Amino acid sequence: MSEYTPDHAESGIDAALPKLEVWPNQFRDYEITIQVPEFTSICPKTNLPDFGTITLRYVPDEVCLELKAFKGYILGYRSLGIFYENAVNRILRDVVEACQPVRALVRGEFNVRGGMKSIIEARHPKEE
Repeated sequence: MSEYTPDHAESGIDAALPKLEVWPNQFRDYEITIQVPEFTSICPKTNLPDFGTITLRYVPDEVCLELKAFKGYILGYRSLGIFYENAVNRILRDVVEACQPVRALVRGEFNVRGGMKSIIEARHPKEE
């Protein structure tokens, strides 16, 4: 069995994906939750698909994410080789860059593989 390499670990982190678009927010102090129950990406080591549910919860500031653009962005992961731990963190990074939310949480709940289920969460701002 081959070892994991830095190329495996870095795969997909900076790959080109569809642009996240935004629109002006008209209200304050509310939370938006978006669930993607059919998220897929590709394991960069095995080239097998990973399946799971991605949940984005965020409190918008000046702008909100445009849902059609977010869907296109998420679909960009279908053929992307990226560990799902990295996918969750990348989604958070890209959302924060696009809309500068007051706070955000990305939760990836991935299907059972090898008898284990993985749940990964990334938050903005980072907890102290």
